[in-house]
Amino acid sequence: MILLLPELSKTIERARQLPIPEERKPVLQELVDYIQEKINDRKKVHLNFICTHNSRRSQFAQIWTQTAADYFGIPVQCYSGGVEVTEFNPRAVASIERSGFKVVTQGISNPAYSVYYAENGQPITAFSKLYDDPANPTTDFAAVMTCSHADENCPFIPGTEKRIALLYDDPKAFDDTPQETAKYDERSMQIASELFYVFNLIT
Repeated sequence: MILLLPELSKTIERARQLPIPEERKPVLQELVDYIQEKINDRKKVHLNFICTHNSRRSQFAQIWTQTAADYFGIPVQCYSGGVEVTEFNPRAVASIERSGFKVVTQGISNPAYSVYYAENGQPITAFSKLYDDPANPTTDFAAVMTCSHADENCPFIPGTEKRIALLYDDPKAFDDTPQETAKYDERSMQIASELFYVFNLIT
């Protein structure tokens, strides 16, 4: 039983109360089916969330998916990557901190972040990298595309068993505007709500 950080626990409660739009359910079901089949076959589940810069949406997805999987006690390993190396955007980092995660930073250029969701759990390591970085799986994984640019420009990802287009709007569109904080948090909460919905359906 994981002991969620208190503020994060409240965020998760709110996320789980958000309605899932009907048009999102079919693509989410693809992810449910992939995970369920692997578990039924007693095979390891590896999910690599891919976005162009591996700086916002794919990082949100990796962090929330790993948290949801561990919350429900489902053995899944989550990763993320991109087609370019940039950094885990500080605005996105700030958003997950507002959600209640504890974040410890190491390094200056493209820093690595240790993201803690529980008092008694290992941190999630988050940093910008290519989708085929040595830290990521090379075979037997699902490539979950979180942006249309990466989905369109990565027609082939070696080693993947399943490709799922779980696309999200980029909060970057609101950088340096009065809506910036709200839009980053809105995207994070959308991703959280959808991934908790997915894992709630796993048996």
